[in-house]
This record gives sequence, structure tokens and C-alpha cells, in this order.
Amino acid sequence: MSRLAIIATCNLNQWAMDFQGNLNRIHQSIVKAKEKGARYRVGPELEVTGYGCEDHFLEPDTFEHSWEVIGELISSGVTEDILVDVGLPVLHRSVSYNCRCLIYGRRIVLLRPKLFLADDGNYRESRWFRAWKRRSVLEQYKLPQVIVDITGQTTCPFGEAIVELGDTSLAVETCEELFTVDSPHIKYVLNGVEIIANGSGSHHHLRKLDQRLDLIRGATCKGGGVYLYANQLGCDGGRLYFDGCACICVNGEIVAQGSQFSVETEVEVIVGTVDLDKVTSHRVGVASRGFQSAEAEDISRVGLPEFRLCKSSNIAIYNSIPSQPIQVRIHHPMEEIALGPACWLWDYLRRSGASGFFLPLSGGADSSSTAAIVGSMCQLLCRAVQKGCTPVLEDIRRVCGEPSNSEYVPVDPRELASRIFHTCFMGTKNSSQDTRLRSKMLAKDIGAYHLDINVDIVVDALVKLFCVVFGQDKEPRFKVYGGSETENLALQNIQARIRMVIAYFFAQMLPFVRGRRGALLVLGSANVDEGLRGYLTKYDCSSADINPIGGISKVDLKSFLRFASKPLEENGLGYTSLKSVVEAPPTAELEPITSTYTQTDEEDMGMTYEELTWYGRLRKLGRCGPVSMFLYLSQVWKHLSVRQVADKVKFFFRMYSMNRHKMTTLTPSYHAENYSPEDNRYDLRPFLYNSRWQWQFSKIDRLVVQKEETTNDIAH
Repeated sequence: MSRLAIIATCNLNQWAMDFQGNLNRIHQSIVKAKEKGARYRVGPELEVTGYGCEDHFLEPDTFEHSWEVIGELISSGVTEDILVDVGLPVLHRSVSYNCRCLIYGRRIVLLRPKLFLADDGNYRESRWFRAWKRRSVLEQYKLPQVIVDITGQTTCPFGEAIVELGDTSLAVETCEELFTVDSPHIKYVLNGVEIIANGSGSHHHLRKLDQRLDLIRGATCKGGGVYLYANQLGCDGGRLYFDGCACICVNGEIVAQGSQFSVETEVEVIVGTVDLDKVTSHRVGVASRGFQSAEAEDISRVGLPEFRLCKSSNIAIYNSIPSQPIQVRIHHPMEEIALGPACWLWDYLRRSGASGFFLPLSGGADSSSTAAIVGSMCQLLCRAVQKGCTPVLEDIRRVCGEPSNSEYVPVDPRELASRIFHTCFMGTKNSSQDTRLRSKMLAKDIGAYHLDINVDIVVDALVKLFCVVFGQDKEPRFKVYGGSETENLALQNIQARIRMVIAYFFAQMLPFVRGRRGALLVLGSANVDEGLRGYLTKYDCSSADINPIGGISKVDLKSFLRFASKPLEENGLGYTSLKSVVEAPPTAELEPITSTYTQTDEEDMGMTYEELTWYGRLRKLGRCGPVSMFLYLSQVWKHLSVRQVADKVKFFFRMYSMNRHKMTTLTPSYHAENYSPEDNRYDLRPFLYNSRWQWQFSKIDRLVVQKEETTNDIAH
């Protein structure tokens, strides 16, 4: 008989510092795994605390509460007759480590610290933890009294080790270790380990999942083996959305996959039946692996001989066949935009205690994208309710202010949107009827509670106040009416900032007006490119509580709007009014429209959105300064002369550095794009620059002359 084992991994929607809620979800996942016959369960990275605790990991209380959670798990009896792999922070000899804790029954089998920390992009793990460097040493960890009192066990092994079971062996990794060049699983495979688990806290950004799945496949493709990947799912309190997609891989083939985006449950358990003899067969067939394995450096081992993963008396085994390879589900980028930020918004809304969203809806591409994402959220929620997801229904009733005995059941996304989504077109004398109509039609498509107001009375009041202070002869005028650049910009900024003030006032008062309690969260809608260029007014209506599109490029947003305008039966969102939004040129509508002048975003910025995407990717992902960016683009933009390219690059860096201070007040945004300029977490650069860039720009000028001379010589 084959060595068949039932194993489980999971997606958990954890919340930073929510120890009780996190405990409940961990407990529930173990119960579900056992009900499905699993003998081994692995959970996400730092699932006890939530991944995003950040500087709470510097507090001794966090470590103490983590062990209290482990104590509760053991006391409950849920760890009996199953090997449980849990993620938590641990203090060992007054040094903090990000650990995996393997528990069997009432015994802690191993504390395995993380070997390689994530320290780039959104991650600062070495601020809170230390990587374990003593890889050949297995130390003894003195267990806290809360565990001693429950189990009687006083110490447990601490370090990197293989766990030898009665019928197989396993080892664990943590998140980043899968992505490193010299991943630990390579040595584990060469040491004969058959099952490798990875408890991860991996966030979503566009077009990332295929990379992650390729690495998981690669971990077992060459050397054989079983790989279990667990992940956090949802917003645990910050800008990141953890996108789940827990999976099981056997000999390089995915045999089970969890959801990537879901509002339907906080606990998703993925179970697979694996044939360990197939691992042996795969390995024996690769001679070179055998040679390398015979020479591999030995790794410390921890024995658990009384536990057999392939338990012969497990009835489920006899009724099972090994899980077969499946077609992996990968959402295309436009679906990712529709689903990821929508799930993030729902987690934020239901956990914040707010009663809905308020969005200044201008009828332009950015605010329309934000509105469409909220509409997508309402569609996801209604589908979850239709599937019988009681926790989702309870959260919806609570957000909507329904009484505890309510029988309200949302079935129509438009009706649900009318309760929790509020939009407002804030027009001025500079607004066009086209944008006003587009705003109204989109709100109708989504079902939002929509307002159409004019704010001129407030803008005029501020101008009058200025004239009272400085005299009527100093009344500011727009440029088209003979005003200076200073006057023109000031009048535009008044309108933008007034909209922000009105947005927050209405967000607080609308529930009162509608006979409800609470307040609304104000949504922002500035895209990642405008943040990069600084094409936004500080503290204008781009300032908000949260911004679901702040990490998404304008190019992607336009494609998303086309996707969202498609009918539902074509896998779109069904918002047909978005077609007119896509076709309209982006404009702030802050200046008067005349027969000879219409304000457009790209003309105001002095660059196209496509160019901005190039600048953003090269500045952040390509790590280019002004000179290297010029050299690269002069080779790519063949439709321009080198002098034109130089002028464009210098103009971008001037604008970027002059407006960098705006990033310090940027609304917390969903992280979706790796060239995000978001200052507080992701893009750690100064906000006060010498915008003349004298050294760099002088070198560009010299290079332009050299390239022009070379071109002329070739031509002659």
C-alpha cells in the first residue's frame, strides 16, 4: 500500500494585535483540518499576532500574549492527534526571532527561527527580528511558565532542524526563504526531507502570483517532494492586502489551491492527499540528485517517532486517492484590480466601525475607478451572501446599522451600494456638463447614494475674505482672464481644498441626514503616477482616509475601466457608463473653459501618463538616477532626439523633487504597483531636494553633446 498522507494548509484573515480573534481563527482552521482527516496543518507567518504589528514587535507584551495564545491552543485539546505548525514571534536569550512553532498534542516539538529576513520594498523585518545564523547548532529554549504550567514541558529544541516522524520527515521555511537564491528547501531535499512547509505573509501586487507559483513548483520539481504553502488573506491593519492562494505542490505540480481574493470566509483550509512513495520514485529517477544528496551536509534532526503521518487506521485514507494536478487559477491584471482593492476595502470598512464610504466623484477616470472598485466590493458581498456565508451577512447588517434581530438580506449589489456608498459631484463654474452627467450615470449604474452640488458659494466666500483683508484691487484672477500664474494656481487650489473639507463634513453628517449612526470613510482617488509627479494639491480631495487606487498606474486604470464597462456575462462589472469616462481626456476642471482653452491633465503635467510610467519604473525598480535614466531612455525613445529626451528627464526630476514633500501627506493607499512613491512605508527617500540637480544635469548636458557629435559624425 502506498504511503498516503492527508495534509492541510490554510488562508487566514488575521488582524494585527487581535490576539483573541487570531486565536479563534487558528483554532477553527485546525478543527477544519482534522475534520477533513489531515494529520499535519501549517498556517501563515506570524499568524498568532498578525504580520503587520510592526513596532509592536518591540514590546515584551506582544511576545507574552503570543505564548498565552499557544497555551490556549494546547489547553483546548485541538492539537491532539495532529501535528500543528504555527507562526509567532519568540524571544530567545533576549533576542527576538520570527519563528515557526511545531506542536504535537501537549508537546512543543521545535521552535524554528527564520533564517533570511525580508528587508526590501514594504518589509523591514530586521527592525524587529534577527535572522538565525547558527544553522548547525540546535539549542534548548526555556519555555515560559504559561506553557510549563499547562504541559509540564520546560524546554524545547530551538534552531534549524528536520523533524523525523515515524514514517517520513518534514522541515519548514518561512516566506522570504522561498524567494532567496540559496533557499533552505534545497538542503532539505538533499537531506531526504519529503514534506516542506512554508508559512508565509506575502502581499498582493499586480502580476505577482505567477512568480510565487513558479517558485513553489521549482522547490520540488528538480528534487521531488511535497510543498505546503500557507498565507495570510486580507487587510491585517495596513496598506498591504495579503492575497492568500495557499496551495499544495507535489513533485513540481500544484494539486490544491485556495482562493486568491475572497470575502467569503476568514478561515479557508486547503487539504490534499499526497503519495509519499511518488516522491521517492521521483527522486530515485534523478541520478544527479542522488550524487548530490550523498555528499550533502547533514542538518540537525528532531525525533518524533511516535507520530506517523500516514496513519494506517485513518478511514479517510482508504477512501481517498492522491490529489491530482489541477489547472492553476491566475486572475488577469484587470480582475486583480477589481478584486484585490475591493477585498481590502471591505476588510477596512468592517473592522473600522464606519458605516460606509464617501467619495468625491468627478466623472473622471480616477474617481470613477474608485467607484467601480466599491461596486465590485458590493457584488462580491452579495455573491457571498447568496452562497450562505453567515459571517459576511452579519458584518453587512452591522455596517448598515441593522438591529440584531434584523432579517435584512442583500441580494442586489445596487441596493447594498445605496446603503453604504455615498458619492458627490462637487461642481463649480468651471465644471462641464459632461463630467457632471458621467458622475450621475456611474453612480446610478453602481447604485450609490449620489449628490450633485455646486461649491462656488464657498469658493467665492474665500475670495471675498481675501479681498476684505488685502483690498478689492488684489482680487485674484484666472490666467485666461489676465491673471498671473500665482493667482491662477491659488484659485485652482482653493477649489480642490474646499472639496476635501466638504467631503469630510458630508462624510460625518450624511449618516445623520439619513437617520443612521456613525460616520463614513472618505475615499481618495489619486493614482500612483500623479503621486510620483506630484500632480495633486496638498490636502485637496486626494487627501482622504484611504485610497484604493493609490498604487495603480493611470495606464492600468484605463484598461480597468474598459474591463469594468463590459457586461457581467462577459466577465466585466456591468458599468456601461464607464465607456464615456475612458474616452474623455483627463482634466481637473479647475480653470475656466474658453473657446481657445480647455485644461487637460497631461498638458498641465508637461508629460504623458505613459511617460510617467516609464519614469516611475526606472526610478524605483531600475534604481535610476537622472543620468542613468537619460542613458536608458535615449536608447528606447527613438522617436525623440537625445536633447528632447534629456529635457524630458530633467523636467521629470525637477517636478518630482519639487513635489516630493506631498508624499509625506499621501493618503494610505492599497499597495499594487512596485514603483509606488508612497513615502511612509515603501519609498524611503528625502522629501527636501535641491531641485536643480546641478551635478547630474550638467553630466546629462555633456552626454547630449557627445551623442549629438557622434550622430553627426556617423551621418557624414
